[in-house]
Amino acid sequence: MNQLMKKMVSLGLAGAMTLGMSACGGSSDSNANNSDKVYKVGIVQYVDDASLNQIEKNIEKELDAKGKELGVTFDYKDYTYNGQADGSVLNQIADELITDEVDIIIPIATPTAQIMQASTDGKDIPIVFAAASDPEGAGLVESMEKPGGNITGTSDALNTEAVLDLMLAANPDTEYVGLLYSKSESASEKPIEDAKKYLDEKGIKYIEKTGTTTDEVSSAADALVAEKVDAIFTPTDNTVMTAELAIYEKLADAGIPHYCGADSFALNGSFVGYGVDYANLGKETADMVVEILVDGADPATMGVRTFDNGIATINTEVCEKLGLDLEEIKTAFEPLCTSVVETVTAEEFE
Repeated sequence: MNQLMKKMVSLGLAGAMTLGMSACGGSSDSNANNSDKVYKVGIVQYVDDASLNQIEKNIEKELDAKGKELGVTFDYKDYTYNGQADGSVLNQIADELITDEVDIIIPIATPTAQIMQASTDGKDIPIVFAAASDPEGAGLVESMEKPGGNITGTSDALNTEAVLDLMLAANPDTEYVGLLYSKSESASEKPIEDAKKYLDEKGIKYIEKTGTTTDEVSSAADALVAEKVDAIFTPTDNTVMTAELAIYEKLADAGIPHYCGADSFALNGSFVGYGVDYANLGKETADMVVEILVDGADPATMGVRTFDNGIATINTEVCEKLGLDLEEIKTAFEPLCTSVVETVTAEEFE
């Protein structure tokens, strides 16, 4: 039984179960140092992909560490769900977490955060989102500095120009670029707009291809191969991320480097992934949760935390398949990044 099915079974049984103690109005009294206090933490994953799974893993790891350090328990194991990119399932999960009176919800990725925010409107449940690429544009916060409401979190906002700078550093003669993304993800809107502006200013031709499922993304990739683009750009788009393992070989066989907005893309077969350290993002998200639950911080005045988009990850197997010299690429990239790292194709981070 897969993770989603297990959780759906738990949804059906939840009404017949009496679950542990709660906090934020529902938990048992604690002493002055919060010893033995239990906080119910809902973690809601948008979809299985390497980056989002890495975030979840590091949230859980940090919550366990902080719980041990502070003498409290962050109970997330009973309240962790994966919506598998299905809005109806995500809404059902939100209803379940509200019924369970969790003390806080951690939605991972923008679509999840939007649904959790809408579902908890008028409820006294704080939200700390993880990896919302454009929190203001998505309507999650009033501003990055002062979110307002009962929500804050971490952002993996992408420096699109930096990714495209890498593209031109590797091949200054780039003349035709494919933009591959999903129109269903609001987080992709701004980086695609930024990419168009950048390419227009450089006088570089581009074409857009989109998809909302793995099959549609694969067809879009086929269309870009047929167009004979020189390179492809994808932002931090979860839809394309889930399809990367299915499309990377056809792009590499066609000699088309794929530049993307997260290291997980490179792990799953793109030529280059560029962006934040998702392990650190997960840790910081958990730390914000602790500040709210244990220290009493107000989400409305806790600024959204952003990270240095300075890490370029090169898939060395794809680099070789594209006929590129790894050392030459690294030398070209190094002045444009805080660091350049290497990876080989795999499904998940170790």
